[in-house]
Amino acid sequence: MRDPAQLLAAAADGDRSAWDELESSFGPRMWAVARACGLSPADASDAVQGTWLRLLQNLRNIREPAGIGNWLVTTVRREALLLRRKDLPVISSAEPIYEPDPAAAVLEADDRHLLWKTVSTLHEPCRSLLQLVAIDLGNQQVASRLGMPTGSVGPTKARCLEKLRTLISLQETAQ
Repeated sequence: MRDPAQLLAAAADGDRSAWDELESSFGPRMWAVARACGLSPADASDAVQGTWLRLLQNLRNIREPAGIGNWLVTTVRREALLLRRKDLPVISSAEPIYEPDPAAAVLEADDRHLLWKTVSTLHEPCRSLLQLVAIDLGNQQVASRLGMPTGSVGPTKARCLEKLRTLISLQETAQ
């Protein structure tokens, strides 16, 4: 494995192999942490994906690149705990009812709003491609809907995500 600082710098510059190396090096541990928090496989997937998104948003702001493993584990644990809080029952004298954590709901809604507001500012094909990726269509379906070769979807998606990351980073810096 390359040095974590080199991996982060390469990933920030759009090097797909650096992302792949980060995922293969730290992904299994992130999954283990999410599952150890008691999440279902689907919720663990959400926690892990949310962590990768947070890394994408903060890629150039990581203070200690050598500690990226610890940063990822801490972030996935926080994501997992936020997901768990939403599903915890509130016990009363009657039947248990489920109440979402209002603070987590507000933070999540703000994050979603910022994300989709930023996606809407992108030019085509990025705007449509990212919307189709969000609903989890495969590359063939995305290519078919956008009228592009299947082999172009991955590289186009990588470029679009980089544009999105840059825009979100600029917005966060301005706040």
